Amino acid sequence: MQINFTKYHGTGNDFILVDNRNKVFHIDYKHIEQLCNRRFGIGADGLILLENEDGYDFRMRYFNSDGKESSMCGNGGRCIVAFAHQIGVIENKTKFIAADGDHFATIISGIVKLKMMNISNIEKGNDFFYMNTGSPHYVRFIKTHKNFNTYKEGHTIRFSERFKKDGTNVNFVSDISENTINVSTYERGVEDETFACGTGCVASAISKAIIENKDSGQYDIITKGGHLKVYFNKEGSDFNNVYLEG
Repeated sequence: MQINFTKYHGTGNDFILVDNRNKVFHIDYKHIEQLCNRRFGIGADGLILLENEDGYDFRMRYFNSDGKESSMCGNGGRCIVAFAHQIGVIENKTKFIAADGDHFATIISGIVKLKMMNISNIEKGNDFFYMNTGSPHYVRFIKTHKNFNTYKEGHTIRFSERFKKDGTNVNFVSDISENTINVSTYERGVEDETFACGTGCVASAISKAIIENKDSGQYDIITKGGHLKVYFNKEGSDFNNVYLEG
């Protein structure tokens, strides 16, 4: 069977998108892994299915490039909003459901602003932060990204004793200016550095806000693949009204 697909990227984080409202795509993890392979397939960081769901405009199902269904992907969420807009499922705003629950988003002139989950239970270590922003993220601040090996350092943390079973995404953050940070990410499931990670940028911005004791605001995020913005409000030790835009 021939199945139509569309290729999207969110700041270099690239995905195969399939309109699966009619259940035309048979889920086979080995097949998904092959499709995402950059030499023998289409090539992508992941595959996303747009499916029907009562009470929502659509359901987002996300699979990493290893073929396994995974947790929320922020850049994938932005891409599926743009895809839903392209194929006429939505106009300029949407409510959809993903692995981590409900999401709201707008798309105006190609810019997607996606509401992320509220963030709580943030762990602060001696030199790291750890939290769930829809996917698990470990965040460490470094002096500079110049000559920094994100793959090597990220791989070491991801396969450390604590994380080797279930995995974690690993982010490295360096300051550029007061409200701008540089973020690089090693992603589990991809098992490599990606050009950007939406949930990772959110985790990095929240970590920066904790360090600076900010109750609200935004950060500009620079990644290998481009620029993103993260907005947030803080109530007590929790963060809500978190948005990812790009």
